[in-house]
Amino acid sequence: MQPDPMPAFDGKAFVRTLTTSPGVYRYFDADGELLYVGKAGNLKKRVGSYFLKPRMEPRIAAMVAQIARAEITITRTEGEALLLESQLIKSLKPRYNILLRDDKSYPYIYLSGGEDYPRLAFHRGAKNMPGRYFGPYPSTFAVRESLNLMQKLFKVRQCEDSYFRNRSRPCLQHQIGRCTAPCVQLITVEDYRNDVRHAEMFLEGRSSAVIDELAGDMDKAARALEFERAAAMRDQVASLRQLQAQHHVQGASADMDVIACRIESGMACVSVLFFRNGISLGTRDFFPRLPLDAEPADVLSQFVAQYYLDRPVPRELILGEPISDQDILADLLTQQSGRTVELKHSVRGERARFLQMAERNAQASLTARLASRQTLGARFDDLQKLLELDESPRRIECFDISHTMGEATVASCVVFGPEGPEKSHYRRFNITGITPGDDYAAMHQALTRRFRKVAEGEGASPDVLLIDGGSGQVAQALGVLKELGVAGIHVVGVAKGPGRRAGEETLVLADSGRNLHPGPASPALHLVAAVRDEAHRFAISGHRKRREKARERSVLEDVPGIGARRRSALLKAFGGLAGVEAAGVEELMRIKGIDRGLAERIYAALHG
Repeated sequence: MQPDPMPAFDGKAFVRTLTTSPGVYRYFDADGELLYVGKAGNLKKRVGSYFLKPRMEPRIAAMVAQIARAEITITRTEGEALLLESQLIKSLKPRYNILLRDDKSYPYIYLSGGEDYPRLAFHRGAKNMPGRYFGPYPSTFAVRESLNLMQKLFKVRQCEDSYFRNRSRPCLQHQIGRCTAPCVQLITVEDYRNDVRHAEMFLEGRSSAVIDELAGDMDKAARALEFERAAAMRDQVASLRQLQAQHHVQGASADMDVIACRIESGMACVSVLFFRNGISLGTRDFFPRLPLDAEPADVLSQFVAQYYLDRPVPRELILGEPISDQDILADLLTQQSGRTVELKHSVRGERARFLQMAERNAQASLTARLASRQTLGARFDDLQKLLELDESPRRIECFDISHTMGEATVASCVVFGPEGPEKSHYRRFNITGITPGDDYAAMHQALTRRFRKVAEGEGASPDVLLIDGGSGQVAQALGVLKELGVAGIHVVGVAKGPGRRAGEETLVLADSGRNLHPGPASPALHLVAAVRDEAHRFAISGHRKRREKARERSVLEDVPGIGARRRSALLKAFGGLAGVEAAGVEELMRIKGIDRGLAERIYAALHG
């Protein structure tokens, strides 16, 4: 007996049950998939606009036609509703919402604290270590570039503490003039702290004060006939002035972000210019997912809510379009940051010039992305022709194996679609229980673990499965798919050509057993090579991490009598495993809880 079909959703009846309070509403389709999340200052009025209007935009009408169920959550204020809406969109990813695809935290420059010789370093993540954090910066590249400049200007060390504590002579950085070698006390604590203070002032945006101070010190050194020292300061001042001219932007004295949006051919680009302490930190482009015919103002509103409500925010946000939630967002961001945050869209003078710059960046980046997408689409179409598929593939997966003489074997699986790499679907498999160096067994295990879920009805199945290797690796893939009863996947081996030169790869077709040689001009081979190279990169990075972890673990953790607490005390006292290896028995005995017998066992384990 067939179950009764679900009755059609009665939107008008649902609206009659609603309150006029602020809150969040959610729409679901017949399969329970979330279609849309929205917020409202008046739930009855806002939700009613979907079901009581005689005419609606095509985008709204298409969504409303699919609604089978609706839910609401009442909040105290419209601001709380906006915050909840942003959180739900980011976590649930509804189909018809504008979704910012960016889940990375900001990178910072970190200056360690509580040390005679602090260090500067790249930092991303929780700020729970003693010291100062400068930023945020728009990208990893901006941080690396800034650290490189800081090393040239102020010579503050950037090496890891474990490396620093175990130096017996200056490293290469000192020899090329980028470090004053505090590791071997070639600089006094007082002089080093002065360099650190100048670095802090520069990172705070007080470069003019640093220049004035250094110029004064240069004059004093010259009067004291310390001409070599004075010349070094002269060069430092000249470098700072040049850098200041390159990075300082007149009119950007306040911290601010300038945000512009452009939409074309169903794709949006949001470009952000970052300014901190009058210094331009560069730009960053975002490509949010769009629901049909969204407008730039809609995109900017969702961008600000999703990007800044859980991140540090500057004092000013300059927007390319007026947004409907501007006042509410400003109040929420002010509460979050503990200081006044302004959202502006009508600006003059230099701020208008910055906005034009952001708009040009957004248009240029969008044009480049569209061209790239068209190129990628052409490559997918060419692959369809080359492999004689019925239609262009929608999902390509590639597997690769990485190890060092059989140690710490890792298999990678990367996924590409018509939009490019789908990194949220990437997977790594730590291979165990095989003969070290047996690539066939490693591939068999990885493929079994991946496609067992497909056989059980879980997860997406690729249209094309690329295997880095020749007929032997392809045979492993075919064997696994046959064992699991998975059909409909085109398996292709990617074998290196003569001399391992790019563009001369051979494609081994599992279905027919044919070998194809597309040649270096083939767009299809360009796509295959790009996917293969990404799988190779992903496998190598996973292998290196596993190998390093295994090598660090296997020595101390296997010594009888060494538990987590003693191991931590050893590594902390000697600055890492290298320091423990360099220590003698007597030095090891100085650690609390380690007697001579245990110290001798540790020494023996570390020295064979």
